[in-house]
Amino acid sequence: MGTELDWSTEWLTSTLWIAGVFVATTLGCAVLVALLSRYTVWGRQFRRLAFPYFSPRGPEGWRPLLTVLLVLLLAIASVRLSVLFSYQGNGMLTALQNLDAPTFWRYIGIFGILATIHVTRILVEFYIQQALIIRWRVWITDRVIGDWLDGRAYHKGRYTKVAVDNPDQRIQEDTASFPSVSVTLGVGAVSSLVSLVSFTLILWQLSGPLTVLGVEVPRAMTFLAYVFVIIASVIAFRIGRPLILLNFLQERFNATFRYALVRLRENSENVAFQRGERVENGILGSRFRDVISNAWAIVFRSLKFQGFNLGVSQLSVVFPYMIQAPRFFSQQITLGDLNQTATAFGEVHDALSFFRNAYDDFASYRAVLDRLTGLLDADAAARALPAADVEEGDDLQVRDLTVRRPDERVLVDDLDLDVAAGTSLLVTGPSGGGKTTLLRSVAQLWPYTSGSVRRPTDDGSLFLPQQPYLPLGTLRDALAYPGPGTEMDDARAAELLRKVQLPQLADQLDEVDDWARRLSPGEQQRLGFARILVVRPKVAFLDEATSALDEGLEQSLYNLLREELPDMIIVSVGHRSSLRRFHDELLELDTEGRWEKSALRG
Repeated sequence: MGTELDWSTEWLTSTLWIAGVFVATTLGCAVLVALLSRYTVWGRQFRRLAFPYFSPRGPEGWRPLLTVLLVLLLAIASVRLSVLFSYQGNGMLTALQNLDAPTFWRYIGIFGILATIHVTRILVEFYIQQALIIRWRVWITDRVIGDWLDGRAYHKGRYTKVAVDNPDQRIQEDTASFPSVSVTLGVGAVSSLVSLVSFTLILWQLSGPLTVLGVEVPRAMTFLAYVFVIIASVIAFRIGRPLILLNFLQERFNATFRYALVRLRENSENVAFQRGERVENGILGSRFRDVISNAWAIVFRSLKFQGFNLGVSQLSVVFPYMIQAPRFFSQQITLGDLNQTATAFGEVHDALSFFRNAYDDFASYRAVLDRLTGLLDADAAARALPAADVEEGDDLQVRDLTVRRPDERVLVDDLDLDVAAGTSLLVTGPSGGGKTTLLRSVAQLWPYTSGSVRRPTDDGSLFLPQQPYLPLGTLRDALAYPGPGTEMDDARAAELLRKVQLPQLADQLDEVDDWARRLSPGEQQRLGFARILVVRPKVAFLDEATSALDEGLEQSLYNLLREELPDMIIVSVGHRSSLRRFHDELLELDTEGRWEKSALRG
């Protein structure tokens, strides 16, 4: 027969129970996390991503750790409430069976109190968990983005031996799911373990002997519950294990397909001019077929996995009634005891089945850990790539600079160069001769480089590509880039636009638009020259920066630079013969690594 609680003192008993279990669970979790983070791969991945945030020396001090402890306390309180609900249900049904109306209504009142506490706890727990998830997401997103941008890893990553795929998807999706799933699985695991112990004790009290193959098994209900769930879990793990790889591949295939769509959109005009729709359709179709093929593999594996789980779950509903029914019919237990047995069995079953039922979530979680730590590893590998040695200086000096292709073929061999302040240099040569790659090497963006460079660093140097990058936002932001648009007033912006012959844009400074699409290539190049006047660097590297302009505009802009910044070094890369008259010196490259420097005007 089930034991009766003393409800008059239960609040004190429950408080002491919650406090004791909280201390034991906290210590147990600390030991378990320490062991997992030391001896398992995914544990070490979790430590790498989470420990800096929860450290008392972290950005938010003790608050994250205290929030986790509060979430843990609320989870333990939830288990205690479930225990109390089981006893309340036992007492209520037993009172019904005994036709004891006063006792029945007393248990209804107890239910009201427990339900009020339960609802309040759910709302408080929801808020605390969501606050933890949101703050944790902000921190992990800032950290991953900062690491990705640090040392220009976002660009250099393309040159690593194994380039990381879809960093944008990892930053946007995985940083969102990591804290959310961590909290969900962590709370679920703790609740399951505490429930397992609590309801096993109840099940032990309610269990009776059962004869199996002539052998009497004492407390059979408890043993059968464990055997039932353990066998089911082992089988489920074997069925569901392939889902880990399939979920990982699905994320990769989806991201690859999405990238192809974005790339087509960004290059729509080129594709349309060349009527490349059939080829693009084939590329998109091929990548989409990978998505669908893997999706079907997930469907068929999930059918097996979920089918087995559903069958086990349905059987678990009637299993305790089947075992305890003979004892009820022989009046060894009451209807309330029978119902509490089913409740306790269900809680034990759910607790033991937590890892089986959450297998999909764990599979996805492992994939998230792999993708986020993989991105951090790729960032570190990108930052470790070699580059030319660059030191601070007021002029431009290049010593023993050798630039190679990835296949080790030399593009520029042992270049020595001196460009004084106020001097301009034109770099020319055949296509594929390494002109743009030389600029990349000087900017420390090309890893297949050796030698040294002395030049102004940080804001002292400005690299202007053929198509200037225009950030999302207002025209003012695009004009001030890479500085903040808020620091540029209307008068200064209008003056700059007038100087680069874009006065018609002066009244559109605060319009938010996709300016890279709205402005023509020539307008974008003129905006790039305006940026030079904003930054006022000591040296400007211009890579085909006037290719979309007529010769008259080209001359006007180069004259503007020399008038506004007479001491600035100008290094231009270009093919046009018209560029020669704006430069003092010429550096000619060929496709064999040779180079020759000569004067254009003296």
